[in-house]
Amino acid sequence: MKRPNLTLLVLAAVLLGIAIGHFAPARGIQLQALGDGFIGLIKCFIAPMVFLTVTLGMAGMTSLRTTGRVGLKALIYFEVLTTLALLLGLAVATWLQPGAGLDPDRFATAAADVAKYRARAEQFSWLGFFLQNLTLQVLVVALLFGTWLGRWAGRAPVIAGLEWASRHVFRILRWVMWLAPLGALGGMAYTVGRFGLGSLVPLAKLMAAVYLTMALFIFGALGLVMRWCGHSLFRFLRHIREELLIVLGTSSSEAALPQLMVKLESFGCPRPIVGLVVPAGYSFNLDGTTVYLAMAVMFLTQVYHVTLSPGQIVGLIGVLAVTSKGSAGVTGAGFVTLASTLMALKVVPVEGLALLLGVDRFMSEARSITNLIGNGVAALAVARSERGATPAGER
Repeated sequence: MKRPNLTLLVLAAVLLGIAIGHFAPARGIQLQALGDGFIGLIKCFIAPMVFLTVTLGMAGMTSLRTTGRVGLKALIYFEVLTTLALLLGLAVATWLQPGAGLDPDRFATAAADVAKYRARAEQFSWLGFFLQNLTLQVLVVALLFGTWLGRWAGRAPVIAGLEWASRHVFRILRWVMWLAPLGALGGMAYTVGRFGLGSLVPLAKLMAAVYLTMALFIFGALGLVMRWCGHSLFRFLRHIREELLIVLGTSSSEAALPQLMVKLESFGCPRPIVGLVVPAGYSFNLDGTTVYLAMAVMFLTQVYHVTLSPGQIVGLIGVLAVTSKGSAGVTGAGFVTLASTLMALKVVPVEGLALLLGVDRFMSEARSITNLIGNGVAALAVARSERGATPAGER
């Protein structure tokens, strides 16, 4: 019996979720548990997969210099691409003026929700970010343990045991991925049922501008990076199409993180680079979130008729360059980061967040998909830069 196509199942679930949320909003909101449950289940795999992948990858490297070189290249790449995403978002928002002509009083109806995000933003600290970011903690531990393991004479049985565990974890993950249609159904049904398709109409220009900018970044900047890597961007997107649909349905790029690592290895990216670049990228290479933050801030300045001076624009770029790194790849984190950005800039009221509450979930899908693609391309770019720089035994 032929196995059903998971991509088609997820796509059908997304469409069904939209229909349920639109025609039966109350039932759509009740289905939130399906989306949250699937994301929670996938999160259970992130820590063991990152640990196993990074540990085995580092144990296979015979030089600390190689590890340091890969990490430095990744950090430089992250900074360059997120800065490019930031400048692109500012430029398109300035050009299209999506906030011009909107009355902020029409949307000032969600004071309680705004207060919630503002409180979370006020509690942000980099120490707290590290302590609450399990992926980053596991990455650090795995780097240290893998480096030590690679230099221990009696490492063979330990590595064999880790490889056995890795095979079984990935096998179980493949089974769990068949629950993805339920997660996509629940996530999309809740989004449409909670906010309604009608919420898109007043802010359609902003929605269109954000999606246009994301497309320009993906097919422009990331397309050029992929060409330099010697790969086709479209071929890569076809390779991860199931993960893209899962992100579309759940609005969380983290829901596809484990499977993205699997797909990158099957695409030819070495395991050590996948294990090091992808988990770090989910904390520091959020291209989609950066684009969204830049455009959202410019949108609010236009709504409130605030004209930024050249000095304020430079300050905005600096603040966003920092705050965008403090957003993890999970639903709602970008909105908290936006609140912290507005509080740092002090040029528009934080209460302006109320204008975006109704459409943030829909734009979350665009930024999560961009984050996913961006981190995949980052791993391939670092791998390309390592060709000819890494001894064959370390690849």
